[in-house]
Amino acid sequence: MKQLSKYIIKGVFVLTLLLHGCTNLDVPVESELTAGNFPNTEEDFVAIAGPVYRFLHYKFYTINQILIQELMGDMAVLTANGGNWYDDARYQKYHLHTPTSDQRFIRESWAAWFNGISMINSILPLFYEKDESPARNLAIAELRAFRAYLYFIIQDNWGGGPIVTDFGPEVAPKARNSRKEVCEFIENEIVESLPDLSPATGVETYSRMNKWAANALLAKLYMNWEVYTGGPGRWNDAVKACDNIIAEAQSNGTIALDKDYLAMFYPDNGPHIKDFLFAIPCDGVHMKEHIPARYWLHRALRQKYELPFNPSGCIKAWPEYYDKFTYWNDDDVRKGIWLTGKQYMPNGEPIIIETTNSGLYDRYSGPDPSAPVNYHLEFTREIVFRDVVTFDTGNDQLGLAVGYRCNKFYPDKNSITRNQNNDLPIFRYADILLLKAEAILRGATPTMGHTAVSLANMVRARANAKLYTTLDLDELLNERAREFAYEGWRRNDLIRFGKFEDPWGVKTNNDVRKRLLPIPDEQIERNPLLEQNPSY
Repeated sequence: MKQLSKYIIKGVFVLTLLLHGCTNLDVPVESELTAGNFPNTEEDFVAIAGPVYRFLHYKFYTINQILIQELMGDMAVLTANGGNWYDDARYQKYHLHTPTSDQRFIRESWAAWFNGISMINSILPLFYEKDESPARNLAIAELRAFRAYLYFIIQDNWGGGPIVTDFGPEVAPKARNSRKEVCEFIENEIVESLPDLSPATGVETYSRMNKWAANALLAKLYMNWEVYTGGPGRWNDAVKACDNIIAEAQSNGTIALDKDYLAMFYPDNGPHIKDFLFAIPCDGVHMKEHIPARYWLHRALRQKYELPFNPSGCIKAWPEYYDKFTYWNDDDVRKGIWLTGKQYMPNGEPIIIETTNSGLYDRYSGPDPSAPVNYHLEFTREIVFRDVVTFDTGNDQLGLAVGYRCNKFYPDKNSITRNQNNDLPIFRYADILLLKAEAILRGATPTMGHTAVSLANMVRARANAKLYTTLDLDELLNERAREFAYEGWRRNDLIRFGKFEDPWGVKTNNDVRKRLLPIPDEQIERNPLLEQNPSY
């Protein structure tokens, strides 16, 4: 069980007792958990607060958030195979920038983030009632910071939203606050929380909001301030937030670029990864639905990776995105996340699929469609649609092998289901270095002796990539593509760099209003004060 699991499980139990009371009058009072005797210690507070983090689990972030962000970007496409994975064109609509307000992932995500906020609002009054203590102040700061993060996701996806800090049946529905107001709320919550947040890293605060996760959130907020609010960019503020983290890395070494890039994403990753500032702990049992192998791997790779399930292989990489990894013709280890060309078993034996002429290619028109064929599995670079309307590449062996595959979150052979143990990072130290480099390129005053080139080269050196001598914003965006592939930041990056409206794949939509998602219909029905985003 990963680090936070025990707190979530225990917290659900104790939170139920404290919020709903105990109806068993035969239990002696002194043996009960009550608001008078619980929480007191830091562990008590963490146990109660733990359940709020569960809203990042059970697919709300690991599937919904990741797929929305990446499929709307230029990295990946989810194709249909003979109708499989068509799913009412939801995935095509992400790519085409035409998502709809009744789409399931969008509905589930909005509900999850606001349910998380509601739970935090229900817990905070209990904490405020306790006597002042470091444990109590830390717990309040963590909840406020995590609530600010949930609002960050909301405004990044939908723009403005209702700011709610109260809890209870008397809380009336609210109209949307402006996006600028939400950003100012996020900033204020983080700034006020920072003095009480823990500076500890590793097991002690893994997957919780500590000082470094909060500073990373501030850096992200300031880097996108111009997009979010329409006001001037806050590049120097972003640098300051980054420097707080960089200073900790340089002084204490508790934060760092781990030497082995690929190993950071293995199933046994966790608190020992110093690059991870904030991550979702996944254990395949309690923290489910991190399933990248299911989406990316071809079914014929099951034996190679000793998987307990048949992968679907429905997501493929756009060729131009993959080309960013080979452009420099260097020894960049990040190329190792890709599966390309002919496929082999670990011992070097080719992966052979026994099929027929028509099974290999269902449009075969030769004289012997049932003749046996031994097909050496080969992933092709180009995404060729046999039906572009449905994004169908075919359900024969050639159709199933279309496209290169991302194997970044290495398959977990020890999981008993499709759910993997690989933790999913949200904020990373590498991101902080590249954000500071970007801020300097955009006009921020350099600090700590850094330049945009020196900062980006720290990341490239770890990847054993050719070092930069010069750097511009276009190339920095390419570097972010290489470093953060399939981590859920591509849509955010493309919007900030003004590239979200560029054509890629078969998408030609350049409507800037599609930078925001539609508010779910069901939410507007429940709260008519919510106004739908333009163009939906």
